[in-house]
Formats: sequence, structure tokens, C-alpha cells
Amino acid sequence: MTLSSHAGAPVPRTWPLVVGAVGVVFGDIGTSPLYTLKEAFGPHYGIAPDPQNVLGVVSLILWSLVLVVTLKYVVVLMRADNKGEGGILALTALVQRSLPRAAPMAYTVGILGIFGTALFFGDGVITPAISVLSAVEGLEVAAPELKRFVLPITLTVLVLLFSMQRFGTERVGQVFGPVTCLWFFALAVLGLVEIVQHPAVLEAVNPVWALRFFFDHGALAWLALGAIVLAVTGGEALYADMGHFGRFPIRLAWVGLVLPSLVLNYFGQAAFILSHPGRVTNPFYELVPSWALFPMIVLATLATIIASQALLSGTFSVVRQAIQLGYLPRMKIVHTSAHSEGQIYLPWVNRAMLFAVIAVVLGFGSSSNLAVAYGVSVTGTMIISTLLLVILAKVRWRLRGWQVWPLAAVFLVIEGAFFSANVVKFVEGAWFPLALGVLAFAVMRSWRRGRELVRAQVGRGSLRIEDFVGNLAAHPPIRVPGTAIFLTPTNQFTPPAMLHNLKHNKVLHEYNVLLSVEVLEVPRADAGDRVAYVDLGHGFARLGLRFGYLEDPDVPRALRDWPVPGPAFPPLETTYFASRETLVARPGQGMALWRDRLFVFMSRNATPATEYFHIPGNRLVEMGTQVAI
Repeated sequence: MTLSSHAGAPVPRTWPLVVGAVGVVFGDIGTSPLYTLKEAFGPHYGIAPDPQNVLGVVSLILWSLVLVVTLKYVVVLMRADNKGEGGILALTALVQRSLPRAAPMAYTVGILGIFGTALFFGDGVITPAISVLSAVEGLEVAAPELKRFVLPITLTVLVLLFSMQRFGTERVGQVFGPVTCLWFFALAVLGLVEIVQHPAVLEAVNPVWALRFFFDHGALAWLALGAIVLAVTGGEALYADMGHFGRFPIRLAWVGLVLPSLVLNYFGQAAFILSHPGRVTNPFYELVPSWALFPMIVLATLATIIASQALLSGTFSVVRQAIQLGYLPRMKIVHTSAHSEGQIYLPWVNRAMLFAVIAVVLGFGSSSNLAVAYGVSVTGTMIISTLLLVILAKVRWRLRGWQVWPLAAVFLVIEGAFFSANVVKFVEGAWFPLALGVLAFAVMRSWRRGRELVRAQVGRGSLRIEDFVGNLAAHPPIRVPGTAIFLTPTNQFTPPAMLHNLKHNKVLHEYNVLLSVEVLEVPRADAGDRVAYVDLGHGFARLGLRFGYLEDPDVPRALRDWPVPGPAFPPLETTYFASRETLVARPGQGMALWRDRLFVFMSRNATPATEYFHIPGNRLVEMGTQVAI
């Protein structure tokens, strides 16, 4: 008899998923011990490393991990899956699908989801920088004279990290799990050794120490939350990567390995500070015996590379989702694995992120300076996910207010405190991730709105295809053998390419198909929802192909493999027609002029729809048309 997990997978298959989840999902939060306590007792906050403060800070870290990561993400939010997928965009799509399409709340949910995604991109720039910097800064502990090499080594590691993205992560991913498991084992051992020598630190398990810290320090304790939040950054990855590994393996890895290792290490660092209050410059590396210091620096660097790699892969996936859902322009997507559809590489995004990360490292110069800026985007995304979760619980799960609001209030109070403690550092560096988020939000909103304006402009005055077919029946043109597929955003109206073809070439094909591609708000479309076909008569048909936002919209393959009604589409007898729009921005029409120009710029540099849909170039005819917005 085969024992099964509650996710439906046999137990022997679960353990590789658990190891893989350790390598990919927990890389970010797993490297937080490198800098969290270091920043909490750094000169920025001025908190004295006396016993009460040490116990208060580590108690705050412990209960933040329990309430925010374990209770919110592991227990509650991972139940809100969109057909097995998680993440802020998946949650947004799930909530919107649960609301009436015309409801004002649906628009608000969309705005929240876009802004949460925009903040995620800001986090994606800072995380590789602070993680690698904090690991390499261990050289300063091992040999202070090596301090001048920290920045060059960090930049070298980051350039190598981004350069290897084009090769894919399939082979590298095979070692992610074991290396990160070794990292968490090292965290646990280092912490446990120190705890055994100073067991008094275990008093911090009592949340009274956290409350007393607030009562004693007031506003200073609130500001210190800007450092405490570093312990939970990366917690959102548990939810975002749920579709890759499943709910059960992620939960098992968190409860069985990651959480105990993190808690032991934080408590070990606290125990060290209690016994050595004058040595708080870098408590993580102070735990390491001198003989193991350089190997630990190497292991920490590998762990931060893995954490950054996982975040980069996640960023590529989120950008792809945003493209499919119509929030970003089409970009070249390279599939780096023949076995896993999720292994993708976006060259333009990779280059943009590398440039931004290098600028961040050079601009801030150290992990301590970066820690001031870190946290705003993460906590903003946390608050948005809580708000979306409340709406989902009320609308889809049909829970009553008394079942929703008490727990939601706990999350919002904690996350609101974290967010406000980071926002007050606006001038000192918190402006940077917010600026990145606002920029990404403007780009996503302008693209979405611009495409709506283009569709409206093209559709204005267009002839419905039924009327066009009726007119052709009365005045039939010359027909040529073969099939013509006209790519169009909406197959309700006559495509401009069809009108141009008839006007200039004076002919039509024997069989003409108006093809539109729709991306659904689900990860993968159900088999019964993939094809919508209507025979219009007289050699015309309306065809809709539907893909999920995690699927590759390969039109020729879909026409070949999917059960599409009507005549077949022989590759050598099928010609694709598409309209290439030339956009012109005009003041007083559509959006603000700067947004119009931004949209025009993105549109000119976007991957053509024909390439994105894998239309063969030797079977493609493009017709130009000018559109003013």
C-alpha cells in the first residue's frame, strides 16, 4: 500500500520536492540571519545590547516568524491557490474572478494587484544586492585589510550570476537543495552551540519580552521594526512558489527544517551578544570558529547566490504572467529546459535587473546602508496580499466578519507597523524601492490602458464580420486556394489586414479564419475551454484560442494539436495575416501625453505579436495601419 501526502503525491516523491523547495523557496529568508541582528543593534537605531534589549529583539524576531510567515503564509494564505498557483498576480486573478466583472471592487482589486507586483520588482532588485554584499562582508571579520575587496568581489559575483541566466537553472537547480540544506544545518549547529553555553537566551520565547521592549523604548522600538522585518523578508516566496512544489512539501520544509534552523541561529546570535555585548558588529560571523570562517564565507556566498537565483527565476515568472495578462508589453521569452515549461529566461529583464543591481551596490556601498532601504517593498506587498485575502474570504469563501476580521486585524497591525517603520526612512534610502515600484506601476498601468485605447480606436467604425460576410455574398470577390488566418485582438469585427488584402490584392482565400488569442485568469486553461469556434458560412469562421497565463501561446502548435472544428490547417497551405500598427501620440486624446509617449516607446520595442505567438515568418503577411492615441 502506498502512503500519500494530503496533496495527493506519494510520500517517496514528496522528499525530492521538499529538498527542492529548500533550495528555491527559502533561499531569501534563509540568508536573513546574515544581517538582521547586525542591523538591529547597529548604530542606526542606537539600541544598547543589554540583556533586556537582546531578549526583546530576538523575541520580536521569533514571533514575527510565527505570526507573519507561519500563520499567515503557511497556514492561511497558501489555501488561496489559483488552481494550484500562488503569488500576488495569481491571487489578484482569483479575487477578480470571484467578483462581478463590472463591480467597482474588481477595478480596485486590479490596481492593488498591479501595485503589489510593482513592489515585488523593487524587492527583486534589492535582494540580490544586500544578500551577496552581506555574505562577502564576512571578509572584514576574517581579515579587516580585505575590506577594500568587498565591493569588487560582490560586483563580480553578481555579474557572473546574471550572466549564467541564459543557460537556464535546470542543471544548477539540482544542487540548490543540497547546498541550502547544508546552509540551514550550519545555521542550526552554530546557534545551538552558543545556546547550550548560554541557555538563558531561551527566555525570549516568552512574548512578554517583546512587549516589554516596546514599553521600555516606545518610538525607538517602533523604528527598530525596520530591522526586525529583515527576518521575514522572503516569506512571500512560500506562497509565490506554491505552484512549483506544492503546498505540502513547502509546509513540511518550513516546519521541519527552515523555521527551527532560523530560530536556533537567531537565538545563538542573541546568546553571543549577551555574553559579548561589545562585539555586535557582525554577530553572525562572530559565531563561527576561526578555523571555519573562510569556508563559512564561501558557503554564505553560495547561499546568497542561490537566494538571488531563485528570486530572479521568480521575477521572470512574474513578468511572464504580467505579459500574458496584458500588463506588460510582449518580450522575448527563452525556454531553457526541454522538460520544464516554467524554466524561462527573459534577456531584456535580465539586463535591466543587472544594471539596476549594480547601481544599487555602487550607490549604497554596504549591506547596512542597503538595509535602510530594504523592507518597504516587501511589507507593502504583505499588506496588499492581506487586503486581497480579506476580500477573497468574504466573497469566495463566504466567511462572516467575525471569522475574518480578528485574524486580518492581527496581520494588518503587524504589517502596517513594519511598513510605517520603513517608510520613515524615506530620505535615508527607503525612497529607492518605492520609486522603483511607482515606476513599474506607471509602466504596467500605461501599457494596459494604452492597449485598451488602441483596441477601441481600431474598432471604432469597424464593420462587424457578419455584415462583411453578407456583403461578400452579394458581391463575391475572386477566391484563391488555401487558408488565410487573420490575427486580430477581437474576432467580432473585420480585421484591417483583411480589408487591406481585399482592397489591394482584390482576392480572398477559399477559407478565412478570424483568430483571436485570449489569456485566461487561470494558470492553465481547461481542455473544454481552449477552443471557441463559430462557422460564419461562405468560407469564413471565427476562432478563439484560450491559454492560461502560465502557458506558452504557440498558435501553430495549438492549431495542430488541439481539436479545432472545421477544415484542417496544412502548414504549407496556410497563410497568416497580421496588422502592424504605427502609433502616434497626440495631446488631448487618450492618456496624458507622457503616458502616451511611454506606451508608444514600449510598443515600438515590444516583441511583435507574430513572433510571440510563434507564427512562422515564411507564412506571414503583415499590413500596416496608423493609429492615433
